Amino acid sequence: MVLRFTFGLGFALALSASVAFASEQAPLQIVVSRDQQSLVVYDGNTVVATSNVSTGKAGHSTPTGIFSILEKRRFHKSNIYSNAPMPFMQRLTWSGIALHGSNHVPSYPASHGCVRLPDAFAKQLFKMTGRGAHVLISDRQLTPVAISDPFLFQPKGKEPELLSDATLRPSVSQVQTQSVEVATIEPTPEKQAAVETKREPPIRMLITHRGPREITMDMQTLLNELGYAAGLADGYTGVQTTDAIKAFQAAEKLTVDGKPTAAFIDALYAKAGKGKPPNGQLLVRRDFEPLFETPVVIDKPEIALGTHFFQFQNVSAATGKGEWFAMTLDNTLSGPMKKRLGITIEEDPTAFNAAERTLDRITMPDETRQRIEELLAEGSSLTVSDMGLGQETGAGTDFVTVTRTRSKL
Repeated sequence: MVLRFTFGLGFALALSASVAFASEQAPLQIVVSRDQQSLVVYDGNTVVATSNVSTGKAGHSTPTGIFSILEKRRFHKSNIYSNAPMPFMQRLTWSGIALHGSNHVPSYPASHGCVRLPDAFAKQLFKMTGRGAHVLISDRQLTPVAISDPFLFQPKGKEPELLSDATLRPSVSQVQTQSVEVATIEPTPEKQAAVETKREPPIRMLITHRGPREITMDMQTLLNELGYAAGLADGYTGVQTTDAIKAFQAAEKLTVDGKPTAAFIDALYAKAGKGKPPNGQLLVRRDFEPLFETPVVIDKPEIALGTHFFQFQNVSAATGKGEWFAMTLDNTLSGPMKKRLGITIEEDPTAFNAAERTLDRITMPDETRQRIEELLAEGSSLTVSDMGLGQETGAGTDFVTVTRTRSKL
């Protein structure tokens, strides 16, 4: 999680970077623009810090997408490029992309893929962040926008804190110059113990298309439940599964070809009383470890989902509710990927309400929503993307979404 950092009144960075005053313990979002060669740190939609950067040069371009800080080291040397110093290194991928300080940060792409920061700013940013902090890299400058949508989750089953136990969060523009007394009723030790709750780590969620293997496993499970011996639900279509498909097709007066066509899948789910076949999946991680996954339904699957990032924060001690902030990234799908996913209509990331329109197409079971709302905590996030699980998502990572943009540095 990224935490706000309170700077002393006398602190000032070099002219190339600026930092605003901020209170403690609110998740931040770090946004890097390759077009602008800039970095902006946001608290919600409020700018907390800015800096110039230098991203990857030709042949070593910095990838775009949604990342999080995996590792932090004050003193680090590159194991790829001749032990080059990388002070205040904050790793974004295990394949070698990081934020780090440098004494050479020109106004143009010059790195070997990392995001170079001025040394003074890199030091201060290092103090502000923690493992799991989200970093979004895009060509154009992205700005978080407050979003209220019925799909987005809110915590459930949590008692509100007493006012006397709540932390008063000043706005970024407020700097406390003298002490302020607040009249409150001092809680008894028993009452204080009752309202203190453990701060749970944030969860990371990804909604994407359901893969062929997951669809086949569901199909095999339903065939077995209906009495057609499809064998082990392993996601692979062997002779036994093909024979089970043919038997079902014959019984339901469908074309008998042994192929898991869309018509066959629809008929299978209807026969099993399962409603509309899920074509998407929701995956949940916490502390860089998989927690659970479940099917969801994506309406109008021929339209691309796009790539959208949502972060939950500012949970009210009085109501237990929080705010969501959204950003939409550019992402050009390759021809083979569109064919595999059955996508015929591209998504326009700059269109009005693009994120809301995508959320409106997603349906999940009520029990899944309830479980997520029980787990939801300050700093939790949701990514919705066509890209699915890429190679950078693995052991010791959050969901890493690498986007494909127009050809440039």
